Amino acid sequence: MKNIIAIIPARGGSKGIKRKNLVEINGKPLVAYSIEHALASKLISRVVVSTEDEEIAQVSRSYGAEIPILRPQELAEDHVFDLPVYEHMLKYLEETEGYKADIVVHLRPTTPYRKIEWIDEAIELLIDNEDADSVRSVSEPSQHPYRVFEIKDKLLSPIMKERHPHPYLLRRQDLPPMYFYNCVIDVTKPNTIFGKQSMTGDKMLPYIMDPDEVIDIDTKMDLEFARFFMENRI
Repeated sequence: MKNIIAIIPARGGSKGIKRKNLVEINGKPLVAYSIEHALASKLISRVVVSTEDEEIAQVSRSYGAEIPILRPQELAEDHVFDLPVYEHMLKYLEETEGYKADIVVHLRPTTPYRKIEWIDEAIELLIDNEDADSVRSVSEPSQHPYRVFEIKDKLLSPIMKERHPHPYLLRRQDLPPMYFYNCVIDVTKPNTIFGKQSMTGDKMLPYIMDPDEVIDIDTKMDLEFARFFMENRI
């Protein structure tokens, strides 16, 4: 596996937190952390940022990432999924350079805290399992799905009632292990992206992480927590 590329998607038009990918945490713009994580990996051989924004591109280059091409504006809208963004970059690299990735690592810039060994372990997990389509990092949820309800006809309806008649009454130690997608690390194959038209495919391997070590910035409160964590961690 010679060509393991990290592609960091960092558009400029975030709405919840304006210019989120350039917001500073502990003296660095947010996008810089994912770039540094990728560069520190023992397995990743190329680090690319996909952005439509000139300022983000300039900052990303200053931290060591490549910007082979700016992302088209139509792929930078908030409704656009990851798949066409990754197709765009991988197709461009193949058409202009003849570069073909063996493994694609998706690192979101909204995660300023990652241990480098997590990235390499997730990559190795996919390499060691040839039949798998992808690896996704997951963690146990703080609120177990057995204790989650919908409201139907003004009444609470447990979403897991097909698993158990009264799932919300189970003792904590009796709840089955469940996991949520924590957005920290994704590893996939070009065949999954182009052949299955998916970032995950059908056969996803879990890379299980401690939920206490997961940071994914979506809201202003997430941002303040990330600042506190990054500035005070030992």
